[in-house]
Amino acid sequence: MALLVDRVRGHWRIAAGLLFNLLVSICIVFLNKWIYVYHGFPNMSLTLVHFVVTWLGLYICQKLDIFAPKSLPPSRLLLLALSFCGFVVFTNLSLQNNTIGTYQLAKAMTTPVIIAIQTFCYQKTFSTRIQLTLIPITLGVILNSYYDVKFNFLGMVFAALGVLVTSLYQVWVGAKQHELQVNSMQLLYYQAPMSSAMLLVAVPFFEPVFGEGGIFGPWSVSALLMVLLSGVIAFMVNLSIYWIIGNTSPVTQEMKSLAGCHGSRL
Repeated sequence: MALLVDRVRGHWRIAAGLLFNLLVSICIVFLNKWIYVYHGFPNMSLTLVHFVVTWLGLYICQKLDIFAPKSLPPSRLLLLALSFCGFVVFTNLSLQNNTIGTYQLAKAMTTPVIIAIQTFCYQKTFSTRIQLTLIPITLGVILNSYYDVKFNFLGMVFAALGVLVTSLYQVWVGAKQHELQVNSMQLLYYQAPMSSAMLLVAVPFFEPVFGEGGIFGPWSVSALLMVLLSGVIAFMVNLSIYWIIGNTSPVTQEMKSLAGCHGSRL
């Protein structure tokens, strides 16, 4: 009886985590699109803000004894930190250069790519039911792209790169949690500052830093508040993604995303 209660409680925790991630993911998509369209905040700089706020949020959690940091060798997190940068930058560039509908539609292809990576690179097998779900997903994306989505070559390039890097990143998150025997907070606590440092070096080469349009430019109070709010929500998204992958699998995370990927266009 106690075992059954624990199992039901575990299922409810996972369901609550999936629902929370779905809600904050929807929030950040619309908020970021608003920031790009109405404030013109630079993409990589916004991503840098997300990373810094994520690390600060985890630092506060650590000080409140919500989790205990675990010493990890930076060399074993380098590729993960780099893929984290690419994952967020390319998905934000896709959002910036596409409508919300196109952006979400492209994200649906992440599930087939994750399954392909895990099948061919990690020799993981999936049930026939899961494999069959790839057919309507792929056909739906192709048909909807052909009939409904306004073609934007640059946007599609960013979307394709976003799908590839996101898939690699989510597979690696699960692998690293298992390999290093760490939970979501412990892994993200070390990886977020590494990704922040990488972007801190890269931003000046691609975007202005000071003056009009720069991260330290003359932004309005409303723009700064929106960017800060986006950072807080990004912290919730990142943490919940790690938690979901650590407690289920990358495929579960992406199937959750598909549940919320159909909807409005901007």
